[in-house]
Amino acid sequence: MSNVVVTGFMGTGKTAVGRLVADRLGRPFIDMDAEIEKRAQKPIARIFADDGEEAFRSIESALCSELSAQDGLVIATGGGALVNPASRQAMMAGGNVVCLSCEADEIVRRLTEEGAASGIAERPLLHVEDPAAEIERLLAARSEAYAAIPWQVDTTGLSADEVADQMERIASFVTLPVRFPGGEYPVHIGHGALDYIGGTVRAAGAPGASRVAIVSNPVVAPLYSDRVELSLKSAGLAPFACSMPDGEEHKTLATVASLYEQFLDGGLDRSGTVLSLGGGVTGDVAGFAAASFMRGVRLVQVPTTVVAMADASVGGKTGVDLPQGKNLVGAFKQPALVLIDPAVLETLPPVEVRCGLAEVIKHGVIGAPDLFADLENRAGDLSLLWGGELSGSEAAARLARTLQVKIDIVVDDPYERGRRAVLNLGHTVAHGLERLSGYSMRHGEAVSIGMVAAAMLATELGRAETSLVDRIRSVLAAWGLPVTCPPQDVGEIWAAMQHDKKRQGPGLRWVLPRAMGDVEITEDVPPKVVRSVLGRLGAKGE
Repeated sequence: MSNVVVTGFMGTGKTAVGRLVADRLGRPFIDMDAEIEKRAQKPIARIFADDGEEAFRSIESALCSELSAQDGLVIATGGGALVNPASRQAMMAGGNVVCLSCEADEIVRRLTEEGAASGIAERPLLHVEDPAAEIERLLAARSEAYAAIPWQVDTTGLSADEVADQMERIASFVTLPVRFPGGEYPVHIGHGALDYIGGTVRAAGAPGASRVAIVSNPVVAPLYSDRVELSLKSAGLAPFACSMPDGEEHKTLATVASLYEQFLDGGLDRSGTVLSLGGGVTGDVAGFAAASFMRGVRLVQVPTTVVAMADASVGGKTGVDLPQGKNLVGAFKQPALVLIDPAVLETLPPVEVRCGLAEVIKHGVIGAPDLFADLENRAGDLSLLWGGELSGSEAAARLARTLQVKIDIVVDDPYERGRRAVLNLGHTVAHGLERLSGYSMRHGEAVSIGMVAAAMLATELGRAETSLVDRIRSVLAAWGLPVTCPPQDVGEIWAAMQHDKKRQGPGLRWVLPRAMGDVEITEDVPPKVVRSVLGRLGAKGE
C-alpha cells in the first residue's frame, strides 16, 4: 500500500488535513516536524538556534528517505522538506504526494490571527522584522520545487474536511512510469484526475505562463475542455483551444496542417505544450503535429476513450493515414505525461466502449491471463472500467493492469523493432477490413474479427488448441463485439491486407496466439490457409 504525503508551505493546513486523511483511511499518521522534535528532544526553533538550518535540513532529508521506504503511511512534511530534489523524488516514488497551496495574505492571516499567535514564534524562518515579506520571498523561492509535484490543492477558502476530501480522492490514483531511451514519463490514472491536469502539466516541465494548445474535437470539447482549461489556468498556464474534426477519415495531413495554423494563431512556441483531449485519432494527429511543429514541442495525452486509454496514448506512436493505408506517415513522439480519468468513460457511447474493449481483451491474450479471465467472468460489468465514486480505485487498478502489459512491451522495444509487434495481434486482418470499408468500420470491431482469425490460423497450423479459439471468440461476443467477417470478397480482403505498413519483406507479418498469455510473431502463414480461414469467418469466395 503506497504512502500518502501532504506537503506545501507553512500555514496551508498540512498537519490538520493529514490527520483527517489518516483517520479516514485507517492508516498511521506521521507529522515529520513532530517526529524530528521527538528524536532531537527539543523544538525545531531550538534546533535552528543551536545547530543551524543546515543541520535541521540534514535530519529532515534522512527522515524523508526513511519514511519513503515504508508503506501505508499518511505523512505531513515540513514546508521546506521537499524543496530538496532527492527528498521530493524519494517521497514521490513511495506514494502520492499532494502539495497544498494558499494565497499569501491568507497564509499571513492564518499564522497571525488571534488564537494562533504562536504560529510565527514556532517557525524560525519567520523570526524576522517583516514576516509577511519573508513569506512572499519564501513562496517565490520555493515555487518551482512545489510546481514539480503533480497533485496540487489550493486550500484558500476551504475547510480541512473539504481539503481532506480531495486528498482522499488523490490517494486512490495510480501512477505508472514508462521508460524510453533518454527519459521517462508518468501515466497517471484516477477517478476525477482530470480536475488536476494543470498541476501534472507543470510537474512535467511546462514553464509558468507558457502556452498550452488543447487539441480536441466537437464531440469531446463541449464535455471536458472547460474543466481542462480551468485547471491549466489555475496552475499558471495559458491554454487556448484548437479543433479538429472527429473521425478516422480526418486523420490526414490536411488536418495536421490545420493544427499548425491554429498553433501559430494561438502563439504556441517551443516552450509550449500540445495537449490532446480525445480518442485515438485525436491523440495520433495531435501527437504528430507536436512532433513536427517547430521540430518538436511538449506533448501531453489525455485520452477519453477506452482504446486510447488502454493502448493508443502510451508508447509514443503518432501518425496519419494516406489513401493507400493506415498510419503510413508518422513519428515516434514520447509524451511528457499521460493522464487517464476513467470517469470520462461514462459519457462514451456504448458502441465505443465495446470497441475499446477489443484492445483490453487483446492485452489479456498477449500477456495478462488474469485480466482476460476477469473480462470473461464479468462480461457486461462496466464498473470494470470506470467504477463510481466508491469503486474508482478498483477501476484505476484494472486500467493500470491492462496498461502494464503494453508498458512492459514498449519499454523493452520502444521503436517496434522486435517484441513490440505482439501488440498487433488481430491487426493484420483488421487493417485490411478497415481499408475496404473506407474506414467506416470501427477499429475495435475490425481488431475483434482479426483476433478470431489469428486464433483460427494458429489452430490450423497446429500451434494452439481449438479451445483457445472458443475462449477468445466467446469473450469477444459476450462484450458485443463482432466475431465474423462482413460479406467482403476473400480476394479483396487479401489484396487490402497487402498494404499493411507492418509487413516486412514479401510476406505478411502475423501475431498468432499459442496459449493465453503466449503469442508468437511469424511470416510463415501460407496464403491458402489465410484465405480458408477468412472464408470460414464469413467472407465470400472461398
